[in-house]
Amino acid sequence: MSLTLPAGEPHAGPWQSAPATALLDLLVPAGGAPTGRPLVVAVDGRSASGKSTLAELLSRQVSRSAVVHTDDIAWNEPYFTWGHLLADHVLRPLRRGEAVTFRPPAWVQHGRDGSVDVPAGQDLVVVEGVGAGQQELADLVDATVWVQADFARAEERGIARDIMQGVNGDVEQTVAFWHEWMAEELTFLERERPWERARAIVAGTPPIPLDSDHVALAQGPS
Repeated sequence: MSLTLPAGEPHAGPWQSAPATALLDLLVPAGGAPTGRPLVVAVDGRSASGKSTLAELLSRQVSRSAVVHTDDIAWNEPYFTWGHLLADHVLRPLRRGEAVTFRPPAWVQHGRDGSVDVPAGQDLVVVEGVGAGQQELADLVDATVWVQADFARAEERGIARDIMQGVNGDVEQTVAFWHEWMAEELTFLERERPWERARAIVAGTPPIPLDSDHVALAQGPS
């Protein structure tokens, strides 16, 4: 089954079914087995492509691990202008082997409770979200995974998810927001082309049958 992709994104493949541990085996050498700090992996992909699911699957393979969601960094920030916040307050401290406790400025401004937290002593930190593999952050992550997904199927499940969660208003408002967001996302990803920096590519809408805790995997160009 072929995936339908936006113009400019090449089709990955051939796809093979592989355990999540095999994906980690591809990513670890890129980090050079860091000591005193975690391996930092960026999981990038289009909205509703399956990034969060993959990030959690990777995290489960390593006992001391954490997941950072770029949606938390980007919350109430202008579209795709938050890279410096992730770099300065999350990625650089992680690479120094420090714990992270970060309240993004929009959280303070809008009264959102809590913080973005990563305890010290982690062996793996997965940073997932649209833009996790952007060029601005390339020197601060050890390896990038691109999650490729059928564009129409991702849109269907993304809108359905947002309607169920009620995060963007009623049905009409949710659909309108999705298309507003997608106009920005398409332009951003067309410019950034993070799949070209990916160590591995995973199908978020798998075109092949998969066993539990397996992924549809293709090796990336980097």
